[in-house]
Amino acid sequence: MRSRSNSGVRLDYYHRIVYRTILRHQDAVTGLLPATPENHHAWVRDNLYSILAVWGLSMAYKKNADLDEDRAKTYELEQSCVKLMRGLLTCMMQQKDKVEQFKHTQAPIDSLHAKYSSKTGRTVVRDNEWGHLQIDATSLFLLVLAQMTASGLQIIFNLDEVSFIQNLVFYIESAYCIPDYGIWERGDKTNHGLPELNASSIGLAKAALEAMNELDLFGARGGPASVIHVLADEAQKCQAVLQSMLPRESNSKEVDSSLLAVVSFPAFAVDDPLLIKTTKMTIQNKLQGRYGCKRFLRDGYKTAKEDPNRLYYEPWELKVFEKIECEWPLFFCYFILDYCFHGDEEAVKEYAEALEELLVTTEDGLRLVPEIYSVPAEKVEAEYLEPGSQDRVAVGKLPFMWAQSLYIVGRLLQDKFLACGELDPLNRRLGSEKKPDVVVQVVVLAEDASIQAKLLALDIQVQTISEVSPIEVQPARVLSKLYAHLGRNQKLGLSGRQSRDVGILSTSKLYSLQDRIFAFTPQFADRQRFFIASDLDLLLDIFKTELNFLQCTWKHMLGRPIVTLELNQSFLEDGKIPPAMISTLKKLKSGYINGTRVSLGKMQEFLNTSCITSLNFLNDTEGGFPDSLKAEVKDYLEKQMRGSLSWRRADLVRMSNRFSQRTTRDPARRKISVALRGTIRKSRSLFVDDERGVGSSLGFSLEPPPVVSRRNSTVTSPTSELGHPLLEISVPTTPTRVTPPLSSRSRSPSPDKEDLWESMIRHRVASDAVYENVDLEELLLQMREAESLEEQGDILHYLVVQFGLNHETGSVIEGQPVSVKDLLKDLYERACHAKHWALVRHTAGMLGKRVEDLAKAVTDLLVRQKQVTVGLPPHNEVTITAPLPSSDLRMLIHEAYGADESTAMLTQELLVYLAMFIRTEPSLFLEMLRLRVGLIIQVMASELARTIKCAADVASDHLLNLSPFEMKNLLHHIMSGKEFNIGSARSGTFFISSRSSKLSRGGLHAEKKSAIGSFLGSTTAEGKSDDSESDRYGQWLRRRRLDGALNRVPRNFYPRIWKILEKCHGINIEGKVIPQSLTQEMTAGELKFALEVETVLNTIPQPEYRQLVVEALMVLSLVQEYHNTENLGDIVSAQDIVHVANNIFLADQKHQDGDATLCCARDKREPGIGGGLSCGGAAYICLHFYDSAPSGSYGTMSYMIRAVTSTLTCFPQDGDLDCTVS
Repeated sequence: MRSRSNSGVRLDYYHRIVYRTILRHQDAVTGLLPATPENHHAWVRDNLYSILAVWGLSMAYKKNADLDEDRAKTYELEQSCVKLMRGLLTCMMQQKDKVEQFKHTQAPIDSLHAKYSSKTGRTVVRDNEWGHLQIDATSLFLLVLAQMTASGLQIIFNLDEVSFIQNLVFYIESAYCIPDYGIWERGDKTNHGLPELNASSIGLAKAALEAMNELDLFGARGGPASVIHVLADEAQKCQAVLQSMLPRESNSKEVDSSLLAVVSFPAFAVDDPLLIKTTKMTIQNKLQGRYGCKRFLRDGYKTAKEDPNRLYYEPWELKVFEKIECEWPLFFCYFILDYCFHGDEEAVKEYAEALEELLVTTEDGLRLVPEIYSVPAEKVEAEYLEPGSQDRVAVGKLPFMWAQSLYIVGRLLQDKFLACGELDPLNRRLGSEKKPDVVVQVVVLAEDASIQAKLLALDIQVQTISEVSPIEVQPARVLSKLYAHLGRNQKLGLSGRQSRDVGILSTSKLYSLQDRIFAFTPQFADRQRFFIASDLDLLLDIFKTELNFLQCTWKHMLGRPIVTLELNQSFLEDGKIPPAMISTLKKLKSGYINGTRVSLGKMQEFLNTSCITSLNFLNDTEGGFPDSLKAEVKDYLEKQMRGSLSWRRADLVRMSNRFSQRTTRDPARRKISVALRGTIRKSRSLFVDDERGVGSSLGFSLEPPPVVSRRNSTVTSPTSELGHPLLEISVPTTPTRVTPPLSSRSRSPSPDKEDLWESMIRHRVASDAVYENVDLEELLLQMREAESLEEQGDILHYLVVQFGLNHETGSVIEGQPVSVKDLLKDLYERACHAKHWALVRHTAGMLGKRVEDLAKAVTDLLVRQKQVTVGLPPHNEVTITAPLPSSDLRMLIHEAYGADESTAMLTQELLVYLAMFIRTEPSLFLEMLRLRVGLIIQVMASELARTIKCAADVASDHLLNLSPFEMKNLLHHIMSGKEFNIGSARSGTFFISSRSSKLSRGGLHAEKKSAIGSFLGSTTAEGKSDDSESDRYGQWLRRRRLDGALNRVPRNFYPRIWKILEKCHGINIEGKVIPQSLTQEMTAGELKFALEVETVLNTIPQPEYRQLVVEALMVLSLVQEYHNTENLGDIVSAQDIVHVANNIFLADQKHQDGDATLCCARDKREPGIGGGLSCGGAAYICLHFYDSAPSGSYGTMSYMIRAVTSTLTCFPQDGDLDCTVS
């Protein structure tokens, strides 16, 4: 017998452990690993983690083999890995129909199964009998497949399997918006089978997408047909959502130990070192114990208090599991691997020693990792009293194959049999390393020689589109169409990619197809998609933002990004290049724009430095012609090159000429035309209260505004329900609705959506009656003779309502009948060109257009834990809680606003801008859980009216006629809390500009000086002019209205409410009670708890009153935090605290002869209109109290503290109390 080296002996020991604990259980037919010898169910996730030890040991043998037997073991171990991976692949391919169906529905019932029979490879439970939708498991399969393939293993054998893997990529690419059951298979931690968005699933999907991108599944023996393609934008969406969630796992789990697999091995999905550190520290602080880590807080699995006869928990029962959750040694294995990858030997030693104490040694000397450690039933009460004090016992599987595998991998790394790079051949671990700044390449192309000459006169040299030949420049929609062919396989019945969205990362590459090279313009510049691309100012603003986005997110790709921008005639103003375009081009030429490094040049100059991706998947490989394009692709590209769609544009021009020709009209006809004017304007539901309270010293209304009547949905006299002069919207009244959960509805639009749209927009309004005696021919003649676009719009509005979009007008152009829809499209195009934005929005609504990426915009908000409501509360507000298709969202929004197409389109537009902000400036949304778009429109309208000091109807018109850029600018000012000025611009429109002073976005806790301090005896700060001081009147009322409408709360507000509930039986807010029982169902950091509190707060209709209630609750939280009391009482009434504080304020005002003596602090009060206060204060709170700063001796916080001490029974009624606000 030959002698063995020390390393060989040690490897044989690990081989014996691997064989005894893992390989001996591998099925000889399927290659799968059962959960236990007695249970033949094979979980996908467990199989993948279990085989990692086998893979690691095979690489260790390959590197250290000194005998032929060792080389034989290497091959045997490698083939064991291949057999298991192919076993899982076979199981999934048997469910290929589910993969195809899931791409359309994304419903849990259509998902791949999470476990299969280890004996047959068939399913073991029915679709609806298990939480099968576990995106992390499918993602882990793709990630391990990519790593093993990169290490040299041959797992995929033919192109049919390549097509299936490509479709698995499509299966997981929308993980950022798909609620699933997660790594623990239970979804919401109450275990009621409710899927939720899980950070661990998103992180694994992001890692898998990046790992599979441009990977040749045939390894070194492959070709173009065996390469997997991933659109980089899909991985980036997962990255953005993941970063916004961490260290939170989901709505019901504020942290989860499974995130270790996301921030470290095997996913390495996070690039931000600080976020990685924060996530790990949160896990260590909240979940780590002596015996491992808890999975998540209040995890009842296998605890002594868990009822084994019930699958689900009662909500109140979760509190019972607190402090006795089982601890998993598995997570010590993760920590060991993490510190091995980071080279922290001291931390590795610390966790290795802790893990060794938890291992169970068998009679023959094997060291096994148990599944979990549980507190024995007899020690539970002692553990409650002193967490961590009691000894636990090992329960569950022994060994736990998942943990055993990671333990062995960790030992191989510690003993230097493996290097970190061997376990990570794709170098994912280097993602968090600092990299040089990305230089974004920019190519500007002129549509024709005339534009090129105009730019040359400004010393800006650009090429025309024809001059970049042979490079072909196409819009992003062409790339989207080409990618629809990716992954198609007739034999397997797979249709390929479903999504039509192509982001900036995808269009910032060059693409090769046979001997051709393509460049694509960005999707945001496509004027055919939506009207906001017609606004040059907004287009350039988005362009600058996207350049910065590219610089920050261009990772894991070779070469530099290249952005192609086309300048066409529609951008010119009076035949000249606009100043905004000139400024942008000069900044590009300088090499820096908005802090982004750029390089402006010619297309040919960037060929060698750009990222070039192959489109050879478009070849007809399946048809037997791998060197030729598919026939439909060839025809499509030829049609694009010929510009076959230009005939439609020419027809529109001819139609425009025909209907814009004016003739002499007789007086009768002219009279009819005058009577028909203003129809579009009358169809709007956008109103601002015209009584602006000129006599008020604060500049706000002294009268409550009109409210919406439930009987006829029209504006009626005040009923004191809404006490602030904001916008009111009258719409068909329906109950408040919430969108159904994702599992109960399809994400695909119904086939009759267009019919529904046709019937919905044909909603008659009273102003349409003037048309009833006018025939169609007469209306068309009047339209041709109309003096303005508005008159044409009024006539077309009626035609759509009376006859429908598809009604033929009787006119014919080149043998093609002209419909009402054709005329409306023509008017839409001309309104875009004329920058008549109010008409653009209305006609876009009538045409049923939806903004670019509406579904994506709403999803971007939802996945960042922001709920969205559309419509105006309280009767027509619809809450969107789950991602929906664009067509469903369009219908939902337009139903919320009834016949008001203008406000419906404005809502869509604002959703897009909010999504832009949350992607680029997430700090604007801190402590905001619900975005109420109807209230935001209210604020925008009232702020516009306040700033330009105009009549109500004029302010409404100006709001709707703001350009998209100025609309976005106004929204940003309101979101950020900045003061703004409005100036006149070209074409009679307005532009928004910031003032030098502003209230900080932090809102109510930013300003320290009371706005009414001068009336209460305080002095004005030196150097302040009277004008600047007078500008301050009303600012805190405005700030509270803004924060209330935006649902903004102070930092850590919801955990503070949770702590208040621990010391009382509930909190009463305007008749709605937040019960103490929520603390038993949810933890303080759960998003679910925050949403429960937010729901109650949203029952308050007046935003400024809501903010005072929030302040009162904050004061109450300070009391429970600093005042040593066990009980705050029974039910604490928040509104009582506010009203008592208001009474104390009025008493002080009367004593100091303050400003409130002019209204509420009078000896004899005079009632206001509708029975309210004479000053117009909402909810019977003085307007001057609303306008007081929070801090200071006479600030609202001081009055709140005094109110709390006089209201709560836990305080002594006699003696002095320190009410100083720190």
